[in-house]
Amino acid sequence: MSLQDQVMTELKAAMRAKDAVKLEALRAIKSGILLAQTENGSKEEISEDAELKLLQKLVKQRKDSAAIYKEQNREDLAQPELDQAAVIEQFLPAQLSEAEIEQKVKDIIAKTGASGMKDMGKVMGMASGELAGKADGKTISMIVKRELSN
Repeated sequence: MSLQDQVMTELKAAMRAKDAVKLEALRAIKSGILLAQTENGSKEEISEDAELKLLQKLVKQRKDSAAIYKEQNREDLAQPELDQAAVIEQFLPAQLSEAEIEQKVKDIIAKTGASGMKDMGKVMGMASGELAGKADGKTISMIVKRELSN
């Protein structure tokens, strides 16, 4: 079942349950998919890779908004954003723990023979490709920097 079909099924269930937060999050996913499909003038399915990137972008937007709201002491606005991020994350593959990411990064560093910060671009390129959808780019970057500076 494609992501679009899953979202539509969940959307109908959320409407029946009158779950406003879930409904808003699912509508955001649906909107993002439709925008991506019509972006280049055609109405064709988007790739699974593009779907992952779209979902990650939506989650990141929600979390960034929540962080801004928390800085401004607006918990009433931050919580719905975090709830929506949780709904969207259900469609992403299971995220790796920091220890698992660290192990993968160490393996990549060993494979590439990277020795210092000058090799960060090479390591990040491989790590981003291997961990796409399974880890946040900011976390990967932080771990790569830490490992290369040792």
